[in-house]
Amino acid sequence: MKLKNLSLKNYRNYDEEFLELNSEKNLIIGKNAQGKTNILESIYVLSTLKSPRTSNNTELIKFGKEETEISAILEKNNTDIDLDYIYGFEKKRELKVNNLKTNSANFKNIVKTVLFSTSDLLLLRGVPQDRRNWLDIAISQIYPLYDEKLSKYEKIRIQKNNLLKQDILNKDLLDVYNEQLSITGSNIVFLRKKFLGEIEKISKDKHYKISEGEKLEIKYISTFETAKSIEETAENFKKALEENKKLEIIKKQSIIGPHRDDINFYINENDAVKFASQGQQRTVVLSLKISELEMLKEKTGETPILLLDDVLAELDDLRQNFLLNSIEKNTQTIITSVDTLLFDEKFLKDVKIFNVDNGKIINIP
Repeated sequence: MKLKNLSLKNYRNYDEEFLELNSEKNLIIGKNAQGKTNILESIYVLSTLKSPRTSNNTELIKFGKEETEISAILEKNNTDIDLDYIYGFEKKRELKVNNLKTNSANFKNIVKTVLFSTSDLLLLRGVPQDRRNWLDIAISQIYPLYDEKLSKYEKIRIQKNNLLKQDILNKDLLDVYNEQLSITGSNIVFLRKKFLGEIEKISKDKHYKISEGEKLEIKYISTFETAKSIEETAENFKKALEENKKLEIIKKQSIIGPHRDDINFYINENDAVKFASQGQQRTVVLSLKISELEMLKEKTGETPILLLDDVLAELDDLRQNFLLNSIEKNTQTIITSVDTLLFDEKFLKDVKIFNVDNGKIINIP
C-alpha cells in the first residue's frame, strides 16, 4: 500500500497544495505551526474519517472558505485508486472512490494508517477517553463493522440518558434500552478484550527488548464483570445494569458500560501510570504503536502507511533507533520534523524531503 500523491484544497492553513508521495520514505520538515501536522492529519482523515485533533470537522476548513477537499491516489494491490473527501458547511461530507460516491464503511476500508504523534506519548497519563479512542480506532481498521457497533451503542445510550432525564420515567422503556445496550455493548467489550489480548502478545516482546528485560502487561478494566463468551458477557452486563438501575435513575445518566471502561498498563506488575518514569511510559506507547503496525499487516494482509508526527524529537537515541529499525521494508513512512538533524546519512539517502513554510510546500531535490 502506497500513497502516490496527495492534494489539499482549503484545508487548515493550505489554499491548494499537491505532494508527490511516491517514495517509501518521506520527510516533511519545517518550523512549528507551518502546517506539517496538517498534512499527516489529512492522510489520517482519509483512513479513518476522523481527525486525531478535533471532533468538529468544520475546523478542517480553511478560515473564510465554505468547504475543504482532500484527494489522493493510492496504489494498492498494483492498482491505482482515486480517493476524494469533501466536507463543507452546506453539504457536509461527500466521499468518492474512483469518482463514484460511496459510503463511509467502504471508504474507510481502503487506506490503513498507523499514526504516532507526540500526543500519543501521553496516552498513559491521559484520561480514559483517550485510551478508549486509541483502542476503538485501532480495532475499526481491522474490523470495519466495529464502528457500526459503536455508533449503535452510542445512539441507544443517548436515548437512555434522555429518558433518565425525564420527570416521569417509563421504566418499561428503560428495560428495553438496557436489554439493547447489553447486547450491543457486550460485542464491543468482547472485541476490545480480544484486540488487547492479541496486541499484548506482540508488544510484550517489543517492550522487553527496548527496556532490556521489563515485563509489560495490559488489562482491560470494565465497569462490569466480563467473560470469555459474548453471551455470558451480555448476561453480566444486563445484571450490572439491573443492579445499578436505581443509581442511574438518581444520577440521570448511564454509569455502566463500555463508554466508562479503561485500560491499565503494568510494568513488572506495577501500575505504569503511578510508578513508571516518563521514559518507561514512552517505551510502553512505542511498543504499542510498533505492535499496532504489525498487527494491522497480519490481520488485513496489507502494510499500513506509518505516520510519525514530530515524535522522534521526543524520544531518546535508544528509542529513536528502535523505532526506525522496526520499520520494515515496503512500509511507506511519512515523517514530520523541524529539521534533518535527527536522521543519519544512511536514513536520509533514500528519503524524499519536503519543506513546509506557512502553508506552502516545496519539494527539496
